[in-house]
Amino acid sequence: MTRQQAKRPIKTIAVIGGGTAGWMSAAAISKSFGKNIQVQLVESEEIGLIGVGEATVPHISAFNRLINIDEAEFVRQTQGTFKLGIQFNDWGKIGDSYVHGFGTIGRDLGLMPFHQYWLKARAAGKAKDIAHYSLNTVAAPLGKFMAPPRDAPANSPLAEIAYAYHFDAVLYARFLRKHAEALGVQRTEGKVIAVNQNGETGFVESVTLESGAQISADLFIDCTGFRALLIEDTLQAGFEDWTHWLPCDRALAVPCEKVEAPTPYTRSTARSAGWQWRIPLQHRTGNGYVYSSQFISDSDATDMLLGSLDGRALADPKPIRFRTGKRRKLWDKNVVAIGLAGGFIEPLESTAIFLIQAGISRFMSLFPHTDFEPVLQNTYNAQMQFEYERIRDFIILHYHATERDDSEFWNYVRTMSIPSSLQGYMDLFAADGQFFREGTELFGLTSWVQVMLGQGIRPRSYHPAVDWVKDEDMLSLVSHVEKVVSSNVALMPRHEDFIARHCAAVSV
Repeated sequence: MTRQQAKRPIKTIAVIGGGTAGWMSAAAISKSFGKNIQVQLVESEEIGLIGVGEATVPHISAFNRLINIDEAEFVRQTQGTFKLGIQFNDWGKIGDSYVHGFGTIGRDLGLMPFHQYWLKARAAGKAKDIAHYSLNTVAAPLGKFMAPPRDAPANSPLAEIAYAYHFDAVLYARFLRKHAEALGVQRTEGKVIAVNQNGETGFVESVTLESGAQISADLFIDCTGFRALLIEDTLQAGFEDWTHWLPCDRALAVPCEKVEAPTPYTRSTARSAGWQWRIPLQHRTGNGYVYSSQFISDSDATDMLLGSLDGRALADPKPIRFRTGKRRKLWDKNVVAIGLAGGFIEPLESTAIFLIQAGISRFMSLFPHTDFEPVLQNTYNAQMQFEYERIRDFIILHYHATERDDSEFWNYVRTMSIPSSLQGYMDLFAADGQFFREGTELFGLTSWVQVMLGQGIRPRSYHPAVDWVKDEDMLSLVSHVEKVVSSNVALMPRHEDFIARHCAAVSV
């Protein structure tokens, strides 16, 4: 046996850049590692944030619990609302609409997931659309919402309501900053003008601010957004460009007046050269158009967006340019890139904050000593590569599985070649409705089944084990699930009433 050698621990971390990525990173590390590590965050008020209305997936609740965030206070302070899923309009073909809801579909029987029985019942003309068999997809269009009540029976759909949030990204960063500073994070105002490396190892030793001050640390977290100041400009980690699969490269974001009660879902409407988002907040509605500059001009995109708002625009549209893809290394030497500095997948399924959260949690699990063992870096990069690629494929699915042929954009994405990993998933489902989740990928059976059905992929058959259940038992299951879902949704309050009762924001 070899004798263990004492290694020097990391004592100082500098988070370069604020916003959601920076303050989430600083808060999580400070809360988890306490006084063992000094966390300093550097940000510049001059540079500002991309901050627009933000939508999330349910995993954010785990992050909130990690740093002891009170849900009601969080929703109040960020003008937040609740999210049961995403409504997709005009994606499969113009006139189509479906909801990708969180949670589960129906109730499994034996080894078979519910949707397998539904496929047989539907083929026999004895089942409704799949949306009738999930609490979230029934409740969302009706404007119903509630958090799981403590006294709900364990077998009730109300006991396991899965939900996420909508919130103002600028207010969220401000909320996180206050929380992080209370945990001991030190904030330094300033613009980084130089990154200083060790001449032999290439490791980053410090950054120089415009004021002349130098910030040194054992480890640096790059949260500088698309600039990727440390991971790319300095370390040149490289970039995998996924534009050939996801051609949208620009977005316009604009808030508008709230004209109706906030819906408990995000809305995504397909347009001629991309798609438009609608994110309802308590005080306003966030809107944006994600599009490909190959297929529409900026001025036409602006006209389209402004002409389709619910209410009066509250600002001029904010242009955002991006390139879909990721760094070849998200951890290189003593720099870890979190958020936009590490990569960008367009916000179609609200995965940006999840990828921040995933990056932070994996890094803390693989936290190094100051010798930065390469195996830790390699493991981290491989895990994050898998996470990004699986989300990438899920987003591509929305574009590629379509019947739309009304514009050059849709003709391109419908006929383009796709990753073999995605093709395998689509072929498997098209055969007999099967799906196998790989490892810890974000989106599971519920998500893939809803989107593939919603986008028009119809399985040719179903799992043979379905025929081992008597038809009357199978039909009884399908009918029972629909009735239980419907009766439980009837018990739920309206979304706006739940907010008013539990977490209404102070008027602004």
